[in-house]
Amino acid sequence: MEAVNPATGEEVETYETQTEEDVDDALDRATDAFDEWRARPLREREELLEAAGDVLRENKREYAETMTREMGKPITQAVSEVEKCAWACDHYAEHASAYLQPEHHPSPSGSTVKTVYEPIGPVLAVMPWNFPFWQVFRFAAPYVTAGNVGLLKHASNVPGCAKAIEDVFREAGYPEDVFQSLLIPSDLVDDIVEDDRVRAATLTGSGPAGRAVAATAGENLKKTVLELGGSDPYVVLDDADLDAAVETGAWARNQNGGQSCIAAKRFVVHEAVYDDFLDRFVEEIDSYVVGDPMDEETDVGPQAKPSLMDELHEQVEESVEAGANVALGGEPMDREGAFYPPTVLTDVPEGCPADTEEVFGPVATVYEVSDEEEAVEKANDTQFGLGASVWTEDRERGERLARQINAGCVYVNQLVKSDPRVPFGGVKESGYGRELSEVGIKEFLNEKTVWVE
Repeated sequence: MEAVNPATGEEVETYETQTEEDVDDALDRATDAFDEWRARPLREREELLEAAGDVLRENKREYAETMTREMGKPITQAVSEVEKCAWACDHYAEHASAYLQPEHHPSPSGSTVKTVYEPIGPVLAVMPWNFPFWQVFRFAAPYVTAGNVGLLKHASNVPGCAKAIEDVFREAGYPEDVFQSLLIPSDLVDDIVEDDRVRAATLTGSGPAGRAVAATAGENLKKTVLELGGSDPYVVLDDADLDAAVETGAWARNQNGGQSCIAAKRFVVHEAVYDDFLDRFVEEIDSYVVGDPMDEETDVGPQAKPSLMDELHEQVEESVEAGANVALGGEPMDREGAFYPPTVLTDVPEGCPADTEEVFGPVATVYEVSDEEEAVEKANDTQFGLGASVWTEDRERGERLARQINAGCVYVNQLVKSDPRVPFGGVKESGYGRELSEVGIKEFLNEKTVWVE
């Protein structure tokens, strides 16, 4: 398994892929670890998670550089990602006990009835490369603290990140095998999901990958949580603060090289402010520094792999052939590495790739609408339903429109983000289930009714 720097094309390091026999051994060890781990007092598990947060902060530059070398994230954004992981650890170290308190119910006189929350066993996590630390910690921090044990199948282009995350738990003092990284090819995932020793699975990734895991899990009566991408609308109404909408929108599309499920992708702008917004939007994006991701001044680094850049450019080319106009960018950069410039498309025809598909890179599509009803209609005109943003100076108007948009989360006058304090997840083709907050920690628990007469 090779890690290749997308900024240079050079091999970073090679890792030995684990075999089916290695996986079988790992599942045995995970099962044994679960028997001991679930019996640990919750307060001890919280303290270990707090220690994991400390390990992350102490080594954040090292972990950030691993991310940047393997998938091209600009170094300042990589450092922020590690810090966010530490925040998630802090959150569940502080709140897990409250989230998992037994819930009491009305009952006959002399009896006590309550729901208690118990772990179910080893949980497989199939995670993507775009946020190689955060995606893992938003699953591991709650699920492992609740008493489950974790098995990580990370993306094949970030094996160093996978091993580093395993080391975080080890250095924090976790018992051996409570969290394991499996460096395996994707064709072993189905067998793991089918295995009786694995009790649930969570996946963040593509629709086909999610369907495959869900189908196998369903056949084996195992619960899944899926986050499968998005094409998030960013609605700018006629009374929006354009300075804020432009600045935040440009960053919401281009941070992490535009490689984010919850990035703002389709900009739906009221005709009264369309021209002004578009001019400022293009100017703001054009000011971004594209370059060496190890440089602190870089805003946009390379795409994670040359093949991904090629797919992105094919979507742009097909959309332009269909009639879309390129207001900025639109061609791979003439330099070493998988660099694609921040791009803005207007006059995007209905049905072209940039209109209907998830565009996973720094390409924004901008639409003009005549009123808020048309804005909501366009926002909902997608197979996805992960997140959305609405921009208006009228907070009541913003909340009213937020209720009309079909998405797992809608932010008014803010970019879409995942936050450990609130549930995160999507509807429609963006998946099901929720991560984070109290809802997230309970996804893979047995909600057991205990009636004592």
